[in-house]
Amino acid sequence: MNQPLSAGDLCTRTVVVAERKLVLNEAARLMREHHVGCLVVVDQTPDGRFPVGLLTDRDIVTAVVAKDIDVSTLCVEDVMSSGPVTACEADSLLDTLAAMRRAGIRRVPVTDARGVLQGLLALDDVIEIIGEQISLLVRVLESSSRRELQRRS
Repeated sequence: MNQPLSAGDLCTRTVVVAERKLVLNEAARLMREHHVGCLVVVDQTPDGRFPVGLLTDRDIVTAVVAKDIDVSTLCVEDVMSSGPVTACEADSLLDTLAAMRRAGIRRVPVTDARGVLQGLLALDDVIEIIGEQISLLVRVLESSSRRELQRRS
């Protein structure tokens, strides 16, 4: 029997990160360069990168641009959502989705047991795998229907 999918199974392992003191317009450039809508804000230590917040393109728009604040006067920690909900690599997908739903978020940093950043799980990742599974189910149903028709002929 297959094991249930975990946060570690589905997360994107290549994560674009920023440190707290990065100037906000540099963070926006990072997002544009890497074609991402979110940066994981980390504290870099000799033991690894520990997630301390998330900065989204929406954060920049709603907290800065919409209020006509000068972006060059701010750094990432001024705008980021701190204390992010995280998932451990071994957490089941269902438990992770439940935590995301409770927090009203679409992305969670995925960590190892020590809390070191390992990846980022977004609802887009989950929707992609569910779409693939639904496609497989459709093929099974089509095959089953064809067999039934052949037996009746």
